[in-house]
Amino acid sequence: MKELVILSGKGGTGKTSLTASFASLAENKVLCDADVDASDLWLILSPKIRKEEEFRSGHIAKINKDKCTECGLCRELCRWDAISEDFVIDEIECEGCGVCYHFCPEKAIDFPEKVCGKWFISDTRFGSMVHARLGIAEENSGKLVALVRQEARKIAEENGFDLIITDGPPGIGCPVISSIGGATAILIVSEPTISGIHDMQRVLQLSDHFNVPAMLCVNKADINPEETEKIISFAQRKKIPILGEIPFDSIFTKAMIQGKNVIEFDKDSIVSKKIKEIWKNAQALIETWAK
Repeated sequence: MKELVILSGKGGTGKTSLTASFASLAENKVLCDADVDASDLWLILSPKIRKEEEFRSGHIAKINKDKCTECGLCRELCRWDAISEDFVIDEIECEGCGVCYHFCPEKAIDFPEKVCGKWFISDTRFGSMVHARLGIAEENSGKLVALVRQEARKIAEENGFDLIITDGPPGIGCPVISSIGGATAILIVSEPTISGIHDMQRVLQLSDHFNVPAMLCVNKADINPEETEKIISFAQRKKIPILGEIPFDSIFTKAMIQGKNVIEFDKDSIVSKKIKEIWKNAQALIETWAK
């Protein structure tokens, strides 16, 4: 089972647009949107949900007023000042540490697992997709990322597919770490800006740390040729494969408005041809690294 994870180190580089384009080029694959904090691959692929499940993680304390004697021990022990004078727990302030639950002499505090979001298995015009939506201000996105990747792998195994294409989250934090463990390869989508180069370098450090091979493409390459050259020179020094450069083009936005990927919108455009070239190069490397 091979898995390509598309990362960027920051938002707005075109990672999801590229993933959606790959979806129309790849065969025998499952799609996975691991950007659970701000999932937007569905905006292009218009999935039809066929399975929906709650995602539960972490706990939150609840005081049972029928048992509570208002002894005040819970308020004294709570480091987060989450319990009011009338013994009501503020769900936003509560960190779910469980101290009040474990030490309440009357066993008047419940500690249920909380619903943090939902995950979905959907059908798209390019095949099955696993995606998720984390609740507002909820945590444990790394755990949810691991879940959607696991479900994508199950679908691939059940159907005999040999490839998972994962749209990864931005940055280098817990969700990103959770998205690359065990992956065959990472494709970093960079852009020729100072912050874009910096974030690309951070993702490369992460891939080195977890021993996942990385390749690179540059989007909007012509908006700043000098910075593009810096990216290419850096990649060459580090022996990072460069799959290609994509010029800036409003076709990305036009296609998105139509609910299409770039290749669907105009398969003969320069951008589409560049993306096809990048996909061909990526396939070759994935096959090599999977052996």
